[in-house]
Amino acid sequence: MVRPIVELTGVTRAYGARLALDEVHLALQPGELTFLVGPSGAGKTTLLKLINREIRPTRGEVWVDGIAAHDLKVSRIAELRRRVGVVFQDYKLLPRLTALENVAFGLQVGDLRVSDEEARDRSLDALEAVGLGDRGDAFPDQLSGGQQQRVALARAVVAQPPLLIADEPTGNLDQDTAWEIMDLFADIAAWGTAVLIATHNVEIVTRLQRRVVTLVQGRLVRDQPAGQIGRMAWLALS
Repeated sequence: MVRPIVELTGVTRAYGARLALDEVHLALQPGELTFLVGPSGAGKTTLLKLINREIRPTRGEVWVDGIAAHDLKVSRIAELRRRVGVVFQDYKLLPRLTALENVAFGLQVGDLRVSDEEARDRSLDALEAVGLGDRGDAFPDQLSGGQQQRVALARAVVAQPPLLIADEPTGNLDQDTAWEIMDLFADIAAWGTAVLIATHNVEIVTRLQRRVVTLVQGRLVRDQPAGQIGRMAWLALS
């Protein structure tokens, strides 16, 4: 049996008296693209932060590629994060670095053993994979929003992590560009990477028909297998 890339068991996260997550159980398999949905304040971002070990659960266990993120020493956080690619809504590119340098910087920060030459070669390959092989010398302000998100995606996958998480990655994009980015996420999942995307984009969720996990007030209230998501059912919980 294939071991899950991510496994949350009885995960609760409290901020004072408020429960951001309440007894969440979730497992993600290699090559699986999963949407994380729910209304604002449902706990989606908190769940992603737990996976990336930005915070710890109040109770429960969070396992990421065999690493106990819930009980991880600070000295090992970098080891976990080499296994997790992250894509944000606002790209988070360094404005004074070119597209190529942004991707290479992300790779070398995660693994100091990577030489400059190797970082350049791998970053060029990653940019080529997202359709920007000819824009490596461009600075972020010379790129469209969609192109900046492609650079961010290249940066997230250049180290070939087994897991990719994304928080509203199409939130700043028009619908056509959003579809292009989602095609790239689907390609990455097809390579064997587990992909978890927090989103409010109803059109993408309903048309792609992938697995959908729904949070409401910190509780995982629905886990729908691929091909079984209905538009009205999703809207009722959004």
